[in-house]
Amino acid sequence: MTNSKPMKITSNAFMNGGNIPSKYTCDGEDVNPPLMIENVPQGTQTLAIIVEDPDATTGVYDHWLVWNMPPERIVEENRIPGISGRNGAGKTGYHGPCPPSGTHRYYFYVFALDISLDIESGSDKRKLQEAMKSHILAQGTLMALYTKEKDVSQKNSVLIQ
Repeated sequence: MTNSKPMKITSNAFMNGGNIPSKYTCDGEDVNPPLMIENVPQGTQTLAIIVEDPDATTGVYDHWLVWNMPPERIVEENRIPGISGRNGAGKTGYHGPCPPSGTHRYYFYVFALDISLDIESGSDKRKLQEAMKSHILAQGTLMALYTKEKDVSQKNSVLIQ
């Protein structure tokens, strides 16, 4: 039986719909932000996270894939809590926001699963989604924005003129 309340994903680093601090991007330390997960349903064996940017010029860009995380309520900053998949840069681990121009949206999806996934480290998002397909008990989403610091300073200089 799944939880009657939807999973809620928050961060003490930014608000839903707010701006991601540069610390968690290519302009800063490029470490994953802390996440808090509420209403994890009973029966959850593991959690999975997919972070993606749907505004990328080449299509959806995957920033972080991680699975087989213990069903803890907190994902600590700068911590890879499970098995990492291949991000859009072709590497494993967290790859923070770094839009070439403009403001992009970043979706942090967290999935409660009823099993541990039997897929290899470095697998891509398609393989992760296929493995999760019939095992999702609940999911939650946190969305935040980021504009690369160079773009922000260019906008400010235009406003000053």
